[in-house]
Amino acid sequence: MLTVSVKWQKEVFSNVEIDTSQTPYVFKCQLYDLTGVPPERQKIMVKGGLLKDDSDWSMLGVKQGQRLMMMGTADEIVKAPEKGPVFVEDLPEEEQVLSLGHSAGLFNLGNTCYMNSTIQCLHSVPELKSALIKYSQSGRSNDVDQSSHMLTVATSELFNDLDKSVKPVAPMQFWMLLRKKYPQFGQLHNGTFMQQDAEECWTQLLYTLSQSLRSVNASEIPDTVKALFGIDIVSRVHCQESGEESSETESIYALKCHISHEVNHLHEGLKHGLKSELEKASPALGRSAVYLKESCINGLPRYLTIQFVRFFWKRESNQKAKILRKVDYPLELDVYDFCSDDLRKKLDAPRQKLRDEEGKKLGLKGGEKSSNSKDNDFKMTEAEGSASNGSGESSVASSQDGVTTDTDKETYLTGIYDLVAVLTHKGRSADSGHYVAWVKQESGKWIEYDDDNPLPQREEDITKLSGGGDWHMAYICMYKARSISM
Repeated sequence: MLTVSVKWQKEVFSNVEIDTSQTPYVFKCQLYDLTGVPPERQKIMVKGGLLKDDSDWSMLGVKQGQRLMMMGTADEIVKAPEKGPVFVEDLPEEEQVLSLGHSAGLFNLGNTCYMNSTIQCLHSVPELKSALIKYSQSGRSNDVDQSSHMLTVATSELFNDLDKSVKPVAPMQFWMLLRKKYPQFGQLHNGTFMQQDAEECWTQLLYTLSQSLRSVNASEIPDTVKALFGIDIVSRVHCQESGEESSETESIYALKCHISHEVNHLHEGLKHGLKSELEKASPALGRSAVYLKESCINGLPRYLTIQFVRFFWKRESNQKAKILRKVDYPLELDVYDFCSDDLRKKLDAPRQKLRDEEGKKLGLKGGEKSSNSKDNDFKMTEAEGSASNGSGESSVASSQDGVTTDTDKETYLTGIYDLVAVLTHKGRSADSGHYVAWVKQESGKWIEYDDDNPLPQREEDITKLSGGGDWHMAYICMYKARSISM
């Protein structure tokens, strides 16, 4: 690590750190934060000429304490006329974000699209943002190790930067702490950081947040991440040969959509994913035997994550190969058929009320009852800030019997989910190619987050990311629960 000073126009920036293990492009991103000069406009004088984005620091002879000269113009700030209309460019940056209708993009710091796309998807969960703000304000718990604490704080700060900036954000601090917590994301090949698996980044980050965002306060959710993303699974494990049978329970953060030549739709892939064969020791037979494991959902989350199992290890090439098969997925997903009998019973009444409300909206415009009608006690809600406790009921500020204490009504899940984010991969291998996030905004519009370049997209194009070629195809889908107050 070197410390230099940088002279730009009449200003001198002292104690600017250079991480020589990273490319000069990362250093330029730092200078962009200081000066407002985009990396592509920066001209930095070094030994042998201008500093290039992919130069090797060891060949440039930059020394500790050296002063570097930078030329380049910052992004122009449009000044408002003394009188006349107010343009978007004239608004404070936070108001510009509201006017744009979407948050900022993220600079690619060198094969970090896997991380950027993961961040953009999780950043779309308002309840997670709220929990991170509370965590930053309350401070570290004694049960959380320092690296997890630092990464959680960095996540909160990065989410905040995305919400307040109209310019792309350089996630320097977050990336550094992610690599410190999980060294596999710092792997190098020929001096360059390697592409990583977005699903692994998603899983590791959620695990860290699940450790940090726990509460011992009886009035708060004990495990925020589990309440938002946790799926309770109950499994029947049966050995046909010996007749042995047992049951298992577990909590997971994502359902798997297994892909084979028989799978054309998400529902079929999920059905395959809930059945598996395993070989283990049989006490009755005194040897190993094949067991059939049949699973079903026993508790639903506020946000349902689904991973398309597109990558597998190919021994011939010694790398992760990709299944390109087209697998369609819907904008609206109903998981009722994958639920246990106990959970279905809890979902039946809310689902009926939901159907009644939707039917009323579609058909009986003039026949809706007055606001004093008892039927108005039942309404569809986004239940902002609430989450499931795994039984189909709201778990925010709830008592042991699942009744909410902060409102007059209980919020129930229905087993029906709406698509709110898609993380796609383009390429033939998990360790190469390119990842992009496609996120639904509160306004209902979809934004494609291709690193630092957010672009609006049509909703009808989102479900076309289903595979079948070399174009972007869904790797992770995130659905938001459709709930109802009763």
